[in-house]
This record gives sequence, C-alpha cells and structure tokens, in this order.
Amino acid sequence: MAKEIKKKAVVLLSGGLDSATALAIAKAQGFDCCALSFRYGQRHAIELECAAKVAKTQGVVEHRTVTIDLGAFGGSALTDPNIAVPHQPGAADEIPITYVPARNTVFLSYALAWAEVLECIDIFIGVNALDYSGYPDCRPEFIAAYEKMANLATKAGVTGTKKLTIHTPLIALTKAQIIQKGLELGVDYSVTSSCYDPAPDGAACGTCDSCRLRLKGFREIGKTDPRKYDR
Repeated sequence: MAKEIKKKAVVLLSGGLDSATALAIAKAQGFDCCALSFRYGQRHAIELECAAKVAKTQGVVEHRTVTIDLGAFGGSALTDPNIAVPHQPGAADEIPITYVPARNTVFLSYALAWAEVLECIDIFIGVNALDYSGYPDCRPEFIAAYEKMANLATKAGVTGTKKLTIHTPLIALTKAQIIQKGLELGVDYSVTSSCYDPAPDGAACGTCDSCRLRLKGFREIGKTDPRKYDR
C-alpha cells in the first residue's frame, strides 16, 4: 500500500503558549508542519530558544527563523528599549504599548511567501480574540481581510487552482480553553515562554499583560504553570 502523503502547512511559531498550541492542533489535523519564527528585534528573544524546543518536541518537518527589524521603527515596548514594559493593567479600551505595529501583517506575508514556494495552501496562526491584550491584528476581521488579499496576490489564487486558508484555531477560545486543548494534545508548556519582560536567565516576570493572562488561564483549569517565574 502506498504511503499517504500528508498536506503541508506553514505554522507561525513564536515560542509562546498560543503558537505551540496552534502547532499541535495543525499536527492533530493531519498536516506536516513547517514552522516559521522571527527574530524581529524583540526584547524577549528568549522566545526563539523556546520556539526551537517546541519545534523539536512536536516534530515539525522544517523550522526556519527569519531575521527582520521591526525595531527600526520603534513604537512598541517590545522593540524599543526606551519604552518600558507595563507591569500593571492598563485601561481596557486602550491598545497596549506592547502592540508591535503591523507585526502580524508582516509575519503573515512571510508565511504566505513560504507557503507559495512549498505549494501549500494552509497557514496556521495562534491569534486569539477573547483572552488577548487588545491587539488589532488579532481580530477575526483582520484575518478575513488578509486571507482575501492573499488570494488576490498569489499565483494559485489568480489562476484559481488553489485557495489559501488562514487557520485560526484559537481565535474564539479563552486562555484556559487553549491550555486545556494543548494539554489534551500533549503540549509541553514548560518549554514555552509568553513573558514580555523576562529576566536574563529567561525566567518570566509574572506581572506583564501576557504573564497575567497565562497564569489566569492555568488557575482557571486548576493547573500550575510549569514555566519558571522570577518571583
């Protein structure tokens, strides 16, 4: 019997909790996964070490890390050393200073380019519109608009031979639901990092927006976060 050839998917992998879960879901759906990470000038570059560990533990087909420089423009506490990462909750109706302008637009564009070369039509991204930090490029409206644009911008889309799909399996889940799903799929969250302002040894701060959301998710399902925190 001939061996079944799996479909390939490009999965955006930051090294954080959400992207590790999105990768596990893509694998569970039968995709051979090609993981894509970015060194974009982020202060929390420890996440790239975590991305490599996640890619290895989950057995991706290929893992690439691309270097770009979103820090050249600044405007975010994650890329500008002169802007401090907040350690107290901000106003609920404000976009946080940790938002990196155009980050997901840029990331998806690289994923789209690689998907075209691989001749695959599936991209996974771990954006979330419930327990998130208020970033505009994590909303369903953005993803839908980008997917429409992508199908106008690619050879396969123009010729009508294939239609690209951007999968957002976490978009309507709470952080607790994301963690529960990942645990069911065997995700090792000890090798992930979600912290925006980690200690030099990589320990999470526990007080930035991302840490608070992550810790809240684990508490809600009665579990302890296995990540090391700088208490």
